[in-house]
Amino acid sequence: MSSTTSPRVHIGEIIRNAVLFNPANPQEILMNPDILIETVSRFFSVLRERQIDYVLVGGIALLQYVEGRNTEDIDLIMALSALERLPELQLESCDADFARSKFGDLRVDVLLTSNPLFDEVRKRYTTTRRFVEQDIPCATLEGLILLKLYALPSLYRQGKFARVGLYENDIATLIQVHNPPIQPLVQKLVAYLEPSDLTHVEQIVEEIQERIRRFEERS
Repeated sequence: MSSTTSPRVHIGEIIRNAVLFNPANPQEILMNPDILIETVSRFFSVLRERQIDYVLVGGIALLQYVEGRNTEDIDLIMALSALERLPELQLESCDADFARSKFGDLRVDVLLTSNPLFDEVRKRYTTTRRFVEQDIPCATLEGLILLKLYALPSLYRQGKFARVGLYENDIATLIQVHNPPIQPLVQKLVAYLEPSDLTHVEQIVEEIQERIRRFEERS
């Protein structure tokens, strides 16, 4: 998908719509979802004004490459030191790899650069993409696939079936639409996954590629 021919992604509207159509959300948010558009714009303005080093990942970043993804939060790769320069973020939880926080009613999940793979994506798999709000550093197609493949073994162990299905579908869609060289990305994970987890990832990739072949044969 070319950013020069496709409509720009409006992050605020994507999040507002996802929140609005999720009846499980608190009533006070559902009564005034439009405020999220302003909150998103203000959040990225704060990141720019303070010259925070970050990379957009997750569902919003995915929309630069494929259509139809729905998400209520913003996912960033960021250093803990950068996170500490954002006192407006209300930290809900934090461990060695992840921090969950809120900026007003906007959920912001942070992948911390203390994780070597997250830092690798920040350094080597980042590009600047144009969104309605502003130009934003965003994970490349390859960076997004790396992050999702890396996460899958842990999600399987945790029994998070819905998220496993979502991630595998994201990977399959990215591969089917863009056809990136996938084996070099799998090999990149050798440095970041245990051998048993790497074997699991290889099996997942084979299954995804087989699904794509069946789909294309029947199209």
